[in-house]
Amino acid sequence: MTAPEHPVVVVGAGPTGLTAALLLADYGVPTLVLDRWPTVYPQPRAVHLDDEVVRILARLGLGEEFTAISRPALGLRLVDARLRVLAEFRRSAETGRHGFPEANMFDQPELEKLLRARMADCPHLTFRGGVEVTAVHQDADGVRIDYTEAETAASLRARYVLGCDGANSLVRRAIGATMRDLKFEQRWLVIDVATEAELGHWEGVHQVCDTDRAATYMRVGPTRYRWEFRLLPGESGADFRDPAALRPLLSPWTAGVPDEALQVLRAAEYTFRAQIADRWRDRRVFLLGDAAHLTPPFIGQGLCAGLRDAANLAWKLAAVLHGALPDRALDTYQAERAPHARAMIQRAKLVGVTMTRGGRAGTVLRQVLAPRLHHIPGLSRRLLDSRTPPLRRSALVRKPWHGRGLAGTLCPNALLPDGRRLDQVTGGRFAIVSAVVPSAEQRAEIERRRAALVVAAPGTDLHRWLRTGRAAAALIRPDGTVLQAGRDPAVLCSALPVFDRADSSASAP
Repeated sequence: MTAPEHPVVVVGAGPTGLTAALLLADYGVPTLVLDRWPTVYPQPRAVHLDDEVVRILARLGLGEEFTAISRPALGLRLVDARLRVLAEFRRSAETGRHGFPEANMFDQPELEKLLRARMADCPHLTFRGGVEVTAVHQDADGVRIDYTEAETAASLRARYVLGCDGANSLVRRAIGATMRDLKFEQRWLVIDVATEAELGHWEGVHQVCDTDRAATYMRVGPTRYRWEFRLLPGESGADFRDPAALRPLLSPWTAGVPDEALQVLRAAEYTFRAQIADRWRDRRVFLLGDAAHLTPPFIGQGLCAGLRDAANLAWKLAAVLHGALPDRALDTYQAERAPHARAMIQRAKLVGVTMTRGGRAGTVLRQVLAPRLHHIPGLSRRLLDSRTPPLRRSALVRKPWHGRGLAGTLCPNALLPDGRRLDQVTGGRFAIVSAVVPSAEQRAEIERRRAALVVAAPGTDLHRWLRTGRAAAALIRPDGTVLQAGRDPAVLCSALPVFDRADSSASAP
């Protein structure tokens, strides 16, 4: 058998695939990306990332660039069919605990352009567009990928393959994984419009709570807007190909704006589904993004989940290739990510059902209850808080058996006294964050294991975070997740793998 040519091959160059490839390349892992599209796919799709996920982009050096192409969303407004406000939940546009606003609207093609430009600067990353992958086969030594390029059939070999090839994933079929239905399916019309006209609406997300024609409206950029309308029985996207057919839907928001001032970029039918793959790994092949899970868009977490997949897997795969972790550490990918993705899918499904179902009685009930929601203590904070559920216990999340603790949660990317953020200090390595000043021996051990040390001084955000978690120190993984927390930094030092992003390489065993 032929030895693998490539340590890692990523199938699919959407944001999830590119993020995974860039993270791997930053760890020195030579990575090949294959995609059917030679250039950025031009159609707008995802429009929202939360601050936890923008933090991942910042690790790639794209924080400022993403900020330049995005705008904060100011919260959520529930409205009736006449756009009368039923309830409003405002959020600040200011920087949050991770260094970015908690909700960020953007145009996906612009994000993909940033990722591809970053890719061009990575010596360990190769991109090949216009490539159609036709089959994926595994053997004892690696993975063979069959493909066609310029109508010519060929194949290559890889040590690991990441299937980031979307909802109709060929890679998923190749490993025999199937999507489990989580019992949600609705047909919606998605409309993207560009206009120089100012529509003059509040710049948060508007959710129309109406059984007959549920809808969502949001401003995406300076000249970009999106509407989503639930299709009625008997309707299809084909009924709205003529721009004149869109006017009755858009007119409540665009009154006074002439049709010629509205450029319809896309009006397409989508079926919103809630699904999750039964297997995310088969030996050397992994599923990420829409290949592994489909999330209804009601809480804007679809693309967020894919980038979380990439951040969770990339450092583990680099550590395995470097020899810092055993191959079985890769089993933690599905063990950690699948329950988290399922929880977010269920949350999105709950919001969708609450806003759209129940018939006339449901509409009346929403009109009665929604204006009273602000009286529920803490509801606004819970609705708008961008923090996602902690990861479950795994070999790389060591939780106590009693109590919640910090393990499995995301350490805040706190602003440090010297003006830097935590991630700028940790630099993609393991780190010890400690409210207790380590001894000279502990410092030496942390340095020997090539980890970062951050001392959380009293009064700082990190010190308060540790106290809230009833810990004196925390061991932070390269993806920002707390591996273990406790009272004794010495115990955490002993749990540190010897792993440095600088010396992962293609020659790793």
